[in-house]
Amino acid sequence: MSKKHTFKNNTLVRIWPFIRLSSLQRTLLLFVVLPLVLLSALGIRFGLDQANQFQQQRLKNDLELIARAISLPVGTALNNQDLEAVNLALDSVFVLGEVYGASVFDVAGNRIASAGVSKTNLTDSSIPARILSTGEGQEVFTRVKGRRLFSHFLPLFDAANQTQGFIQITRKASDFGRALEQLTVIAWLVWGVFSLGILAAVLLGHYGGVGRHVDKLLTHMQRVAAGDLSHRAALEGPNEVASIAQGLNQMLDSINQANQELDAHRAAETQLLAQLKDTEKMVAIGSMAQGIAHELGAPLSVIDGRARRLELSGQLDQKTLRHVKGIRSQVDRLTRTVRQLLDYCRPAATQVRELAPAQLIADVIAAIEPELEARHCKLSADIPDNLPTIRGDAGRLELALLNLVRNALHAAEHSIGIAVSSNAEQLSIIVTDDGAGLPTDFSLERLLEPFFTTKSPGQGTGLGLAIVRTVSEEHDGQLSFNSRAQGGCEVRIMLPISLQTKDKLR
Repeated sequence: MSKKHTFKNNTLVRIWPFIRLSSLQRTLLLFVVLPLVLLSALGIRFGLDQANQFQQQRLKNDLELIARAISLPVGTALNNQDLEAVNLALDSVFVLGEVYGASVFDVAGNRIASAGVSKTNLTDSSIPARILSTGEGQEVFTRVKGRRLFSHFLPLFDAANQTQGFIQITRKASDFGRALEQLTVIAWLVWGVFSLGILAAVLLGHYGGVGRHVDKLLTHMQRVAAGDLSHRAALEGPNEVASIAQGLNQMLDSINQANQELDAHRAAETQLLAQLKDTEKMVAIGSMAQGIAHELGAPLSVIDGRARRLELSGQLDQKTLRHVKGIRSQVDRLTRTVRQLLDYCRPAATQVRELAPAQLIADVIAAIEPELEARHCKLSADIPDNLPTIRGDAGRLELALLNLVRNALHAAEHSIGIAVSSNAEQLSIIVTDDGAGLPTDFSLERLLEPFFTTKSPGQGTGLGLAIVRTVSEEHDGQLSFNSRAQGGCEVRIMLPISLQTKDKLR
């Protein structure tokens, strides 16, 4: 069982109550936006680390500069054993507002002087030993009175360039992070705005460049899925989308062409089945007609011959003579029925030649004259001169025209007519009568069906018009029936003119 599938925007997924993303947009977000956002985040993270290191180094350098700035006066004061000068030098570092404490220690780590917050001694620390061994400054994070501090130690030298102690300059460890907090907040805010900008640019760019054209293409597909196979998609948008639309149109064209070919094949099949049915019918009728002709032909001839001798004997009274004439009339009717059956079942014409329409119609009129006189009916003929010739079998065409004229004669009240006209392609033979015309429920197919007749029982076999149709089709002609405005019926048979005549007309 086949199922109908309708195109829906089922690639759209709901992320938030009012936001829907297509699968292509999700792909762009996953493989374009997300990598850019992550790379930018990594870049900011790396930049902040570098900035943090730079800031820490700068703050450390500031402490070192402060320590170096006071190392000379402090060293001189120590050489002079002037503790008051040492304290004054230590107090001076607080003018900068960046120092949390300052101290002076001897080489053993005992505090000599201090200002601000500092340890009382460093005797239990490895810092004095490292300073003595290296003769260089040291940096260390320590905790004093519950506070985490950063300390820079700078050695003090005497006049003999011997280490006589060291200076400790401290500041809060939080100062290192506080300086970077504002920059971090600004950096991540910028990153957020940048990420939103990328997201908006990708989504809007996708919709403007691709999405809206894909939506239009989906709308076209929905119309096609609804059954509108004549609809074609507009070739809009990027080349890829336009190529898809063009492919869809080509597919629809192929489907239409296939449907047309299928309809043509079905029509041809139907026509072949009808022809096969007609052929089978004609074979059956032919077999029946041959049997009838064989079984009835000789007895009917004997009956008609003996009845004619009785009629001509002169020994019959008037009543008996009327009976004999009735017998001959019925025998003639049976003989005509057998002849019509044989005419209908006769194979297609094979003796095709050039025919003059005027001579053909003259032969038909000559053949029908006895019946015209018997019915006291008048025939008028309108046959122009120089009519184009036609190609066909004279006997078959004469049979068809004779049946048309005989039908008109049976339907006419007083007169019938034959008219001929032509153009560059066809010759038209028109047979008219002044009878009752076509029935109100007129059906051409029904009228041309074998054995169908509108005459009273015993008046016709229903094969006359069927014969006319068969002969017309044998000669590639056309047949039409119309009621006349002035009363009666008009039958027109149109036959193609011969190629030789066409060449002459050109």
